[in-house]
Amino acid sequence: MQLTWEEPAPGVVRTRLRGWDETVGAIAGTEAVLLVDAGPDSVTTAALLDDLRARFPQPVRHLALTHIHFDHVLGAPALPSATRYTAKGARQLFTPEALADLVADATAHGADGDQARRDAARLTPPEVEVDSTATLDLGGRHVVLASVGPGHTASDLVVHVPDADLVFCGDLVEESGEPQAGKDAHPARWAAALDALLALGGESARYVPGHGAVVDAGFVRAQRADLARRFTADTPGSAARGNPASPHRGA
Repeated sequence: MQLTWEEPAPGVVRTRLRGWDETVGAIAGTEAVLLVDAGPDSVTTAALLDDLRARFPQPVRHLALTHIHFDHVLGAPALPSATRYTAKGARQLFTPEALADLVADATAHGADGDQARRDAARLTPPEVEVDSTATLDLGGRHVVLASVGPGHTASDLVVHVPDADLVFCGDLVEESGEPQAGKDAHPARWAAALDALLALGGESARYVPGHGAVVDAGFVRAQRADLARRFTADTPGSAARGNPASPHRGA
């Protein structure tokens, strides 16, 4: 698998995977690496981890899952020893019924059904649910995990790297197209989630979207204003006017 890595800051890299253009990021300290999202399947993630080992000698000890959609989580079984973090409330999405829905969503969007079923069978609940914020020490570098949703889903986690002035946003922010709202979205609360995101990173930060190129605070503010205009109902799954009711996007 050919991967292209960007390095938005020293010791911080990310790649945009083929197929759904989802971001997977890695943040290295002197003692450990934090992976941000796990990709769509364990085969892809295993190849990604091989690439990262060539870049960073430190072990991947932590995995932050920004939200529970197949293209961001089904690769997690490739990291069985990493401590997994999600936003509060995400554990309920690891029931057999919820995992079956995850597999159905993956196959509906063109993923290999057999691989999705194998990965879902090995997918276990996160060890840590972040209620508000949690700080991880990677060795000479601290990162902040923050639960800022609901928005794109009921449980949206973002990752702030203060010394790099960088925030990994998950699908709360998308650059490659309009933000996608599926049945698990909370559209009327999405703008407030972006307010919390901007408060965390500030005006000087760069923001890494779940899909697309790295953006600045002005882009996030503009997307927040558009979402506030277009999303009006205060119920999960309310679709935006003119917005596809799907959480995923092809590359």
